[in-house]
Amino acid sequence: MKFKKIAITTALAGLFATTGVQAEITLRHAIQGTVLDLSFAKKGGNTPAFKEFMQTGKNPYNTDKEAIEHGESLYMTGCSGCHGHEAEGKLGPGLADDYWTYPSIATDKGLFELLFGGAKGMMGPQYVNFNTDEMLKIMAWIRSIYTGKPKKAKWLK
Repeated sequence: MKFKKIAITTALAGLFATTGVQAEITLRHAIQGTVLDLSFAKKGGNTPAFKEFMQTGKNPYNTDKEAIEHGESLYMTGCSGCHGHEAEGKLGPGLADDYWTYPSIATDKGLFELLFGGAKGMMGPQYVNFNTDEMLKIMAWIRSIYTGKPKKAKWLK
């Protein structure tokens, strides 16, 4: 009987692996821990890249030069006033080093959760300013200027 259960489990795992089916990630509010309601998202962000991110929790734009450049432009217009033009920190914390107010931003999933849902203090939810695809591009730019220790950068793994 045990062998039969193991064989069925192995067969199902193989089926899911070959069809590309993956568990979708669950995004949670950085402060409250509640599931983020993506229905509030600004329209236009449900792109193939965002769909991939929702499956893997990894930002597909992290190595995309064009997306990174677009992310820098978006960052400059919407984020630099608080975080500085080089993400060095001003009213809001620096984002380019590895000293994070919220350690969860060491992952792409954690950084997205913070951007989408906001944080304590003055950091409000950014779904009113950017769509989900634009947030991924901003994140890619932030990752591209990282100056901290690579071992702390979980998005690199």
